[in-house]
Amino acid sequence: MYRLYDFLPSGNGYKVRLLLTQLGIPFDRIELDILKGETRTPEFLAKNPNGRIPILEIEPGVFLSESNAILLYLSEGTPYLPEDRWQRAKVIEWLFFEQYSHEPYIATSRFWLTHGMAERHRDALEQKQPPGYAALGIMEQRLANHPFLVGDRYTIADIALFAYTHVAEEGNFELNEFPAIRAWIERVQSQPNHIPITQP
Repeated sequence: MYRLYDFLPSGNGYKVRLLLTQLGIPFDRIELDILKGETRTPEFLAKNPNGRIPILEIEPGVFLSESNAILLYLSEGTPYLPEDRWQRAKVIEWLFFEQYSHEPYIATSRFWLTHGMAERHRDALEQKQPPGYAALGIMEQRLANHPFLVGDRYTIADIALFAYTHVAEEGNFELNEFPAIRAWIERVQSQPNHIPITQP
């Protein structure tokens, strides 16, 4: 059985929990409190030298890190990853977009604000607003004419971007001006076997 090393509030961990649940794959979840340094112990660093969650233990002693790499691994051969070469590349394109143009602004802001670090990072929080809203604008443009991000079907591209977008307001990003994103959030939440980010 898979073992997922996770931190419940993490959107990156949530991506993996959500896909595993929607695929109906049983797994054991090991909670690690990153705020207490539990991913910086020698034991954990032996599993992932980068000291980050999530990591998926595929079999004893075999570990895969980076949430979007885990999504790709788990979705291979399922409807969540298109077989078509072009559509598959578009999924991967959105996964890179999430990590480089979305997560550094929206997710980081949420982390600071929800863990009492706002005062320490006040200037950085302000600087993250324009690029964060720019990322939401790109998503809005796509979703204004499409139900999902790739091929008009629900894929891991949606899972990856849903994780932090649906809680963007916790990072002080208002979604009122993004009706297509709000409608897409509802579509994602209506998918079979959906679980909220707060559910272990």
